[in-house]
Amino acid sequence: MTSRVAACFTLALALLIGMAAAGTGPAWARGSGNNPAEIGSRGRPPEARDTLSLIRHGGPFRYRQDGSVFGNREKQLPVRERGYYREYTVPTPGSRDRGARRIVAGADVRGAGEIYYSDDHYNSFRRIKEQ
Repeated sequence: MTSRVAACFTLALALLIGMAAAGTGPAWARGSGNNPAEIGSRGRPPEARDTLSLIRHGGPFRYRQDGSVFGNREKQLPVRERGYYREYTVPTPGSRDRGARRIVAGADVRGAGEIYYSDDHYNSFRRIKEQ
């Protein structure tokens, strides 16, 4: 590998790592599959914080689909028994419908259950890291 090719490869890798840490870039670089990347409070929209609060308090939810079973058919999240994951809408300002943003929470959402965020309608997930 020439030094120019190596330098381009290194730069591209550094950019992807930075984009993944920032929660941008292609879905495969942001974390998906059975090992989603993590996202802290800085990486998610303020509406996600509001949705998390509603989840922890049991509602009330704006959309009738909120709290319904998320099937994880594509196995984007760690495999669990059916009914373990529930989906919730994260409102998108200016959107006429539910938009693409969701939180998918494990069975124990009021305690230490798994909680994931998707801003692209389940194409990729990032695990919410509570601080």
